[in-house]
Amino acid sequence: MAHPIETFVDVTAGQVPVRGFLHRADGAGFLVLTHGAGGNSKAPLLVALADRFAMIGITTLRCDLPFRQRRPTGPPSPADSKHDQEGLRRAVALMREKIAGPAFLGGVSYGGRQASMLVASDPSLVDGLLLLSYPLHPPGRPAQLRTAHLPELRTPALFVSGTRDAFGSIVELESAIRLIPAPAKLVAIDGVGHGLLQKSNREELPLRIVQEFESFFQRALQP
Repeated sequence: MAHPIETFVDVTAGQVPVRGFLHRADGAGFLVLTHGAGGNSKAPLLVALADRFAMIGITTLRCDLPFRQRRPTGPPSPADSKHDQEGLRRAVALMREKIAGPAFLGGVSYGGRQASMLVASDPSLVDGLLLLSYPLHPPGRPAQLRTAHLPELRTPALFVSGTRDAFGSIVELESAIRLIPAPAKLVAIDGVGHGLLQKSNREELPLRIVQEFESFFQRALQP
């Protein structure tokens, strides 16, 4: 069953703007989902996941981070981090005004990292995190770990990563996840890299991620 997709724009004065696409569902609960450093809210993985989440009754907003709203291409700068986190905070607040039930936040790579940093500083923001291709370290620089905030993360987190991801091996990620005091799980996707979605798994992967999400967050999703 197809679910309606709406253009979502909020440019309230004095607030960080939120732009993206809303996949409305019939059930309770919502997910705010965002992109990586080189992408935007139209990324095929985000579209496929938002469709799948709507099918199980979770309204999903796939949104552009503030840095992407300012620049249609190019990566974020270190100075963008806090503003991008505030964009996610604002997106969650707007969704809470519209949708009752459990709240979830997630993203791909850079977007997921910003989501995890935001929630580490504000554990009450959402009920759970979905972190896709978490960028544990820059490719080829395993000593530059992006784990400083993980011991402060007290919100359940589901990680999904490819076994060929140059931003962190499965073994490295498993070690990092042990730093998290909250429940956390890593789902390894065999044979894929940082992009996760490819032609060979474009039907199977979104379904698996949503199934893993339902299983891991079963308690939060119960009415």
